[in-house]
Amino acid sequence: MAGDDRTLLDGLFRQVVRYNPNFDRAMITHAFEVAVSQHRHQLRASGEEYIHHPLGVAAICAQLRLDSYTIAAALLHDTVEDTDISIEQVREEFGDETALLVDGVTKLSQISFRSVEEQQAENIRKMIVAMAKDIRVILIKLADRLHNMRTLCYLGKEKQIQKAKETLEIYAPLAHRLGIESIRWELEDLAFQTLHPRKYAEIQQMVNQRRADREAYIEEARAVLKRELDRAKVDSEIAGRAKHFYSIYDKMTRRGKEFNEIYDLVALRAVVSSVRDCYAALGIIHSLWKPLPGRFKDYIAMPKFNMYQSLHTTVIGPQGKPLEIQVRTREMHETAEYGIAAHWIYKERGGKETSRTEEKMDKLTWLRQVMEWQSDTMDPNEFLDSLRVELLQDEVYVFTPKGTVKALPMGSTPVDFAYSIHTDVGHHCTGAKANGRIVPLTYRLQSGDIVEILTSKSSPGPSRDWLSFVQSSSARNKIRQWFRRERREDLEHQGKEALLEAFRKQGLPAQKLMRSESMTEILKDLGFAKREDFLVSVGGGKTPVAHVLNKVMQRLDKSISEVKSELVTTLPKRTKPEPSSDELGLRVQGMDDVAIRIPQCCRPVPGDDVVGYISLGRGITVHRRDCPNLKSLLKSPERLISVAWDTKSAGSYRVEIQVEANDRNHLLEDISRTLSESGVSILAAHIQTLGDQRVRDRFVFEVPNIEYLDTVLQRIRRIDTVYDAYRVTPN
Repeated sequence: MAGDDRTLLDGLFRQVVRYNPNFDRAMITHAFEVAVSQHRHQLRASGEEYIHHPLGVAAICAQLRLDSYTIAAALLHDTVEDTDISIEQVREEFGDETALLVDGVTKLSQISFRSVEEQQAENIRKMIVAMAKDIRVILIKLADRLHNMRTLCYLGKEKQIQKAKETLEIYAPLAHRLGIESIRWELEDLAFQTLHPRKYAEIQQMVNQRRADREAYIEEARAVLKRELDRAKVDSEIAGRAKHFYSIYDKMTRRGKEFNEIYDLVALRAVVSSVRDCYAALGIIHSLWKPLPGRFKDYIAMPKFNMYQSLHTTVIGPQGKPLEIQVRTREMHETAEYGIAAHWIYKERGGKETSRTEEKMDKLTWLRQVMEWQSDTMDPNEFLDSLRVELLQDEVYVFTPKGTVKALPMGSTPVDFAYSIHTDVGHHCTGAKANGRIVPLTYRLQSGDIVEILTSKSSPGPSRDWLSFVQSSSARNKIRQWFRRERREDLEHQGKEALLEAFRKQGLPAQKLMRSESMTEILKDLGFAKREDFLVSVGGGKTPVAHVLNKVMQRLDKSISEVKSELVTTLPKRTKPEPSSDELGLRVQGMDDVAIRIPQCCRPVPGDDVVGYISLGRGITVHRRDCPNLKSLLKSPERLISVAWDTKSAGSYRVEIQVEANDRNHLLEDISRTLSESGVSILAAHIQTLGDQRVRDRFVFEVPNIEYLDTVLQRIRRIDTVYDAYRVTPN
């Protein structure tokens, strides 16, 4: 081993020996030597030798005071993915436990996150936990991400933003779930600095301007509290705690506060020996300074979901200024700093690590379940409710081909997945692929699978056999509804045909009579609010046809010609100025050259999922299926008609987008240039300046299809300080 390598390894040993004097020196040394050998000719983006990365990850794991297996795995975590060494070789040289950890980290590293929206980020965090057979895998992954974030500046701008968003939306909340606040805070600040450098610098400057005054104030309060606790014989360690920059920014944006309104930039933390001393210290604090109402929280009696325990209070401290104080035991402080890592304790015998005690094993098992099941809520009752539900069944987390994560019950099949996408996808499902390979519909999905559903419009619909293997209640209910609806539609059809036949035998205008006001009145007389329910009743034999016919004959006190005159339902041919379906690039099922309208409420464009609605006297109006106005039109489902986009159409369609960003010089110029380079002309624009140096801009332009719009939005999102861009409609 070269001298420089020995120096690096000795530095790691000094960290480990502080908390684990009996660590496995030989195993860690061997892991280091293998990592050095395998990464010998590799360099990082910074230009330094690659070994500095696994060594940095191992050092972070040592800061969390993890065991020798984890330290060794941290040193080896990139070897299987980036070098010629195999997981079998790792297992042969380092044992099953180290191999399990390395394999777990390798699999998590292969996941590509293309969507980090709020709900998707939540599912991804759950999936990471589900895929990790050992909690230590996640701890190594967090250490890996933290070390990479520390050197993020050496990557390209686009890569920096991508990694920072992932960190803020996936890895920092994951660290919070595990209770590892030291890693969470650093991840948040590093991501914040990358995504919002100007705002970060502003907050940093504002914090530094008053640093000396705050430090003097904290020292004054600390000295007073320490004196009183010593007088009461309460053994304590008291220190100031600075608020992290992202925490300040989050409070300013989420609560709409200005910087000078945030008074807990620093706080006091008192660490004492026992729970009894915690409450004794709290009494002394409240006798010294007046507490602020509503600012006391007892997380000892009611711990947070991630095991965090502490007493929080805010008082009017020295100089009449608000002061936040936390009180906790040393064990609670350890948990607050290291989270789940604080509970990863091994017995030492003869210098080697042995199995965990049953007590610790039980605790870790419980912790793992909590991590898999809990949701991000501060309400303990809400958390318990969700926990009770999730306890009933575990979940798997699988990708759509576009990178969206779906959470499904354990044991779910491609059919469950299809129905989670859309009811129609489920109904028309004919096959499936998992990770690019054809699988049977009974295949049990595994976390991390990329699932593609094969569909056919000619599919007869779901099979009753599906009910024997689907796992999700949603899929099962939709399949049952399909069969109930199918049966109901059959009865409705039978009822209608029976009535039409009876009317024809009496020489009545059957079709028009069915739609007449007289028939509507007869339905009311018979106690039916809906026409469909009436026809189902007739088809099922519950309402006799003869009874209905008698009612009709009693009401027909007019001539047949009069009956005909009250009935008219025609679909007009196209008249100017309404464009035809051909002109708009739409195909209406079974109709040519029909009057057609694109409404302002949702402005569909090619690629949108659309449906036609027959407007009496006005032709067909085409809505997006997610249009809010369509819900009110569903009261008349018989007016809905299938329409489809003509892929050969070369028309253009008006859309409106909204861009949200932090304001800066030349921002509007950059957005306009990006739109111009994308080949679109701005038809209208509305610029709105919000508080806290934020802007909300709207632009109207024309695009040929939805794919083109998505490309434009992606380009806008890459602009510096832009944090979101999306399509809007008048609704």
